[in-house]
Amino acid sequence: MPKRTDIKKILIIGSGPIIIGQACEFDYSGTQACKALKEEGYEVVLINSNPATIMTDPEMAHHTYIEPITPEFTIKVIERERPDAILPTLGGQTGLNTAVKVAETGILEELKVEMIGASVSVIHKAEDREEFRSAMEKIGLRVPKSRIARTMEEARKAAEEIGYPLIIRPSFTLGGTGSGVVYNREELEIIAKAGLDASLISEILIEESLIGWKEYELEVMRDRKDNVVIICSIENFDPMGIHTGDSITVAPAQTLTDKEYQRMRDAAIAIIREIGVETGGSNIQFAINPENGEMMVIEMNPRVSRSSALASKATGFPIAKIAAKLAVGYSLDELPNDITKETRASFEPTIDYCVVKIPRWAFEKFHGAKDILGTSMKSV
Repeated sequence: MPKRTDIKKILIIGSGPIIIGQACEFDYSGTQACKALKEEGYEVVLINSNPATIMTDPEMAHHTYIEPITPEFTIKVIERERPDAILPTLGGQTGLNTAVKVAETGILEELKVEMIGASVSVIHKAEDREEFRSAMEKIGLRVPKSRIARTMEEARKAAEEIGYPLIIRPSFTLGGTGSGVVYNREELEIIAKAGLDASLISEILIEESLIGWKEYELEVMRDRKDNVVIICSIENFDPMGIHTGDSITVAPAQTLTDKEYQRMRDAAIAIIREIGVETGGSNIQFAINPENGEMMVIEMNPRVSRSSALASKATGFPIAKIAAKLAVGYSLDELPNDITKETRASFEPTIDYCVVKIPRWAFEKFHGAKDILGTSMKSV
């Protein structure tokens, strides 16, 4: 399937200011996408509030709006520019959340703007903890025991049912904002309240703790023809309980047996199909019990993520660029691999070397921040 000709103008939502948990890797993906879409002859409109990025350079997009990435400003840009499509999966969690809020106002249907890359229902299914859990159970994959709480009363009840230690994860947040590990009732009161405040929809997931399990990620891509490729496996040097962004990570995974890796690969392919990400990259996180090899699915990001930048650099496979081209109708077997020049993007990259990411912290700049690592990301 060649590229779509029914869309001419595409709006890309950037990721805004550099904050802990969301930094230059989304500038990298946004820049790649702008270049890829321009190369295909589309008119590119970009909204991003951070003028210090490469993607906001004048030559990157045809029209650049340096405005706050809020639903209100995005709607103003849509009304003014009248794009045919909006691509929300390259601006990190900010881009995704903003696109969902814009879609909920009904403006996209009214102006006939299509959301490409991931639909609102797909974003909800992956990001909403309850929907994700039932989707995983449907395809026979294990997820940690959990309960959803929307009030402190529900949080206390859930903690009693599951038992300590617990992990608190707010819905629709990035970089583990508002999340934490709770060992007793006192900590629950503090962390659960912070989580409810941090969540976009004041909802938290209270789940059994897998602290000490090994943590892995797979970068997966899927196209309209249902071709799925695993770009890269990544293993976290630090176990569960330390946020991925604060972990030393190694690609490819080092301590999986071939059988465990194949099981994880099959699970990742089943997940991306069940959630329904039609085109583009997703990042899926798994935990494995070092005692008995039991596997659990932790979460999925239906977008280009921090790890996508690492996977792209590790394998030479330009995830964001290919994701942008898949979103406009190409399939993996039609796109050439930039590195080999011979093969197509539907060939899974294999690497015979190791790539290690070591995070950097700047506690000296953040007086008062505790230099103890946990489930909330602290590296810059």
